Amino acid sequence: MDDLTSTAGAVAVAAAVVALIALVLALVQWRALRRVRQAQTQVLGDYGTQDLISHAAHLHHEFEALHAFITDAAARLDRRLDVAEERLDGAVTRVGLLRYDAYNEMSGRQSTSIALLDDRQCGVVLSSIHHRDQARLYAKQVVSGQGELQLSPEEEEAIRLARSSTPQPAPEPAPPGEDPAAP
Repeated sequence: MDDLTSTAGAVAVAAAVVALIALVLALVQWRALRRVRQAQTQVLGDYGTQDLISHAAHLHHEFEALHAFITDAAARLDRRLDVAEERLDGAVTRVGLLRYDAYNEMSGRQSTSIALLDDRQCGVVLSSIHHRDQARLYAKQVVSGQGELQLSPEEEEAIRLARSSTPQPAPEPAPPGEDPAAP
């Protein structure tokens, strides 16, 4: 016990206490580091062996690749949409139908002229002229609302009706798995 009361003994006891405190602090820090590594593994997943900076650089690279893919896909969709819109410009959207009695007979309005036009007012006018013992069908091309051949008054009226008609919307597509022909 005499050794502990001496200066060297007191310094040894103080050093032992400081060493014990350092050991306790090291254990506390070790547990805290272990919790941080577990949290890092949860955040980083399979990249748990990397540090956060490497993981952030990897994520940045992946996001740039994803951005490039999405930009390319959007450009391809824009081109496809442009082609589809161009094709739709030539679709029949205006229809004009006129029934009449071509020979002023008492047989009723059996003759028909129908104009089928797109948004540029181009298309065709079809006339079916019915008589008691015969029927004739005429087709004339229409460009910018005007017939390329001489049009009858009934055909001009069918074109006028088509030009003034509201464009017909496309039918709604049937939901997946549903038969569009079913009532």
